[in-house]
Amino acid sequence: MLRRPRRNRKSAAIRSLVEETRLSLSDFIFPLFLIDGINQKVPVHSMPGIYRYSLDLMLEEIDSCLKLGINAFDIFPAYPEEKKDRFATESYREDTFYLNALRTIKQNFPEACIMTDVAMDPYNSDGHDGLVENGRILNDETLEILGKMTLAQARAGADIIGPSDMMDGRVGYLRKILDENGYKEVSIMSYTAKYASAFYNPFRDALDSAPKSGDKKTYQMDPANSREALIEAQLDLEEGADFLMVKPALAYLDIIQLLHQRFPLPIAAYNVSGEYAMIKASAANGWLDGERAMLESLLSIKRAGAKIILTYFAKEVAQMGL
Repeated sequence: MLRRPRRNRKSAAIRSLVEETRLSLSDFIFPLFLIDGINQKVPVHSMPGIYRYSLDLMLEEIDSCLKLGINAFDIFPAYPEEKKDRFATESYREDTFYLNALRTIKQNFPEACIMTDVAMDPYNSDGHDGLVENGRILNDETLEILGKMTLAQARAGADIIGPSDMMDGRVGYLRKILDENGYKEVSIMSYTAKYASAFYNPFRDALDSAPKSGDKKTYQMDPANSREALIEAQLDLEEGADFLMVKPALAYLDIIQLLHQRFPLPIAAYNVSGEYAMIKASAANGWLDGERAMLESLLSIKRAGAKIILTYFAKEVAQMGL
């Protein structure tokens, strides 16, 4: 035999030399959940090891992550029902706790990259990503609300805004608002191919943001479709997105690879709450090696073509000394 591929696997040193895909802490954005109050650290029971933090404790968490080498964070707010209305007006109120927290985080950690979420569901009494009228999700009317939200987050210090709503035309609309108001350096990481997935439930537990009626299938993508992702990506590219995101990650590795091969922008992938919870639950029951499954999953996302990975495993990986 002239070719013996096992020669390149015979020792750890040689395997390391020929390793094609390597994880780095610079690949990760760490999602964090913010709540109002003081000295609050509330566990998300469907996501073992993940918590909702009040600002004082979130500052401590971010500080510890920065010392470990994690430099990017996606901050999601959890609002009580009494603060929600159908127009998501709390999302752009100047002194709302979320915007105040963003300002404080950026003042304390100017070196950190702070990403924010642009969608109505954390603030919407209907639990949808858009304005609901007679059971329908209105597209163009939603854009106006998202624009106010985006501008408020940019003023508060966001480095990257992440429109996760899947409304048509929102990237171009938000880019125009940011540019016209002097925020030309604020990036847009578009949730380009966000699928109507069963893997989001633990996240919705964390934010209490599940739809009060119906589902999100008229705006999030059908899991059966891949070519549709090319249409969404082309539009986002043309409208001024700086990054294209696929969500979820593990069930959509083919979509990550498809966008990576076809588009020049960096591809991000969201290793979502349900994917995290599956590994944690299986490991807790002794059904698999949690650490190995975690690393294998993250490697598969990067191998498929993701330059950036949003993952709840970020701190755990960093603590391993990656």
